[in-house]
Amino acid sequence: MVENQKKMKEICIKLMEERGVSIDQIADIVYDLQIKYVKTLTMEHCKYAIGRVLDKREVQNAIITGLELDILAEKKLLSEPLQTLVFEDNPLYGIDEILVLSITNVYGSIGLTNFGYVDKVKPGIIGELDEIGKNTDKCHTFMDDIIGAIAAAAASSIAHNAVGDKE
Repeated sequence: MVENQKKMKEICIKLMEERGVSIDQIADIVYDLQIKYVKTLTMEHCKYAIGRVLDKREVQNAIITGLELDILAEKKLLSEPLQTLVFEDNPLYGIDEILVLSITNVYGSIGLTNFGYVDKVKPGIIGELDEIGKNTDKCHTFMDDIIGAIAAAAASSIAHNAVGDKE
């Protein structure tokens, strides 16, 4: 991996941590998505899959773009009507989901269906971020979808690699 991409990966991880999400929390979601299908799955395997997802440039770009928009919305630095749409996570503003399709599309249709599932169910930290965004001055319009897409992509990567395994 190019040195610049390694730095970008580190920046993305740091940004997510500063916004309250750890790799372990994402790994919990990945594990829950795949343990039914991959009986030998470990948390380390989930973290490894997340790391591989975060290695990808298009993933890194989606993370820094989405998180920057959340931060700007918290600081009330976006122009109207975008400020209100993003800060209030307007249900008809679907750009947050569209942005993260660049993450899930790397892993084909299973990435997309996994994302649809976590976006609807909002397991673990995804649901927590969604609730925090509704009840505080924090904005997680993009963050919850970014985390969901990373988890969905990592789960899809594990599924792709487990094809043919008979556990």
